Amino acid sequence: MRQRTAIVIGGGVGGLAAALALDRRGWSVTVLERTAGPVPAPASGRRAQTAPPARSGAGIGLAPNAQRALDTLGLGDAVRAMAAWQGAGELRLPGGRRLARTDNAAAVRRFGGPVMVAHRAELLALLAGRLPDGALRTGAAAELVDPGEPGPGGRPARVRIAAAADRATGTDGATATDGTAAADGPAATEEGAGVPAGADEELTADLVVGADGIHSAVRRAVFPGHPEPRYAGFTAWRFVVPAPDRPCTAHETWGPGGLWGTVPLPDGRIYAYATAAVPPGGRAADDERAELLRRFGTWHRPVPDLIAAADPATVLRNDVRTAAAPPPAFHRGRVALLGDAVHPMTPNLGQGGCQAIEDAVVLAQLAAPDADLAAALAEFTRQRLPRTMDVVRRAERIGRLTTWRSRPACALRAVLMAATARLTPDLALRALDGIADWRPEGPTYAAGTRGTRTAAQPKEHE
Repeated sequence: MRQRTAIVIGGGVGGLAAALALDRRGWSVTVLERTAGPVPAPASGRRAQTAPPARSGAGIGLAPNAQRALDTLGLGDAVRAMAAWQGAGELRLPGGRRLARTDNAAAVRRFGGPVMVAHRAELLALLAGRLPDGALRTGAAAELVDPGEPGPGGRPARVRIAAAADRATGTDGATATDGTAAADGPAATEEGAGVPAGADEELTADLVVGADGIHSAVRRAVFPGHPEPRYAGFTAWRFVVPAPDRPCTAHETWGPGGLWGTVPLPDGRIYAYATAAVPPGGRAADDERAELLRRFGTWHRPVPDLIAAADPATVLRNDVRTAAAPPPAFHRGRVALLGDAVHPMTPNLGQGGCQAIEDAVVLAQLAAPDADLAAALAEFTRQRLPRTMDVVRRAERIGRLTTWRSRPACALRAVLMAATARLTPDLALRALDGIADWRPEGPTYAAGTRGTRTAAQPKEHE
């Protein structure tokens, strides 16, 4: 039987997870990522590949649903080993008053596992390092030319890779998964070596996975009339700083028109994030660290200390966008869409990356090498569209609560949250009911390594 081929457009977490999942199912996979840059060699010992640096300067939440999905890829224990096991978390007010507290023991009881945080760059390196050599092509700005037609005798999908000159100027191809601009430079692998200089390269595939992020060119190509993601009403800042002199407890602090989050990483560094209800498209006149000081510098410690420790050049600022409407489907022809390319969501549930990983695993489980591809993609839409759009709506509802500005409204919000926390100690976890308890088909805790935190957990579906 001829080996089926898949092209994944976008080398973020969802794209790399899809590539690895399809590779494990027997597909021949190529990942095309427009940005370029080195990542650390993975601990697996496989040859390091490259991945874009632009989206790497922040943490990523990995709830139990994402961990179980990664288990099916043989990565669960490796991820848990590199992720922060958050013992406790607090919900606070800007003056420091604690409204609620939870810990991961409650998450384990409720969802069968803890809520963890990893550094995005390390997760990207782990995923890329498990791909076959040469599967990841960076500096490759890809454009969907034809979605193809599945079924007997159906035409393959066609993808064009822009010539090096177009890549350098960012005039062609897919957008990076976090909406960042393309990096200069040619592809980092040698697959395009036979293409004449200045010429586009065209590839065909049995399956194309559009994982090119919130400004997805693949989505626009397959659903040209679908509305673009809309501004959610707030902007987000993110950065990572070295380990502070005094340890920090993970916390999220809600104030008028915005919030602050502090998350310790496993090596002692701190991942910090903040949001504020401001008009879209804004930028600080000086720098974004100064903007954070103006907005959050009077909040309780360690907030001002962490801002002061940040390098202004590393503070990321992005307008938060969410799906304006459910798409007609998650597929068309031989193309499947996943992650932010099809269901962008606010970060308030920490599920953007988790849902992309779920998408990747479900797609590969359905698209067996001998499966009817048309039926598999239709089933992918049937399973994933309602679930992910429910998460989109739930995250957006929480996001709207964080934008309340008036003192009476914020005071009422604090009273209700504190009262609810007294009556329901796991208040912060309730928002993840029906989300973090998701389980993929097939066994999880795949590695089952003795002595690890997951070894004692029961294996599901066996």
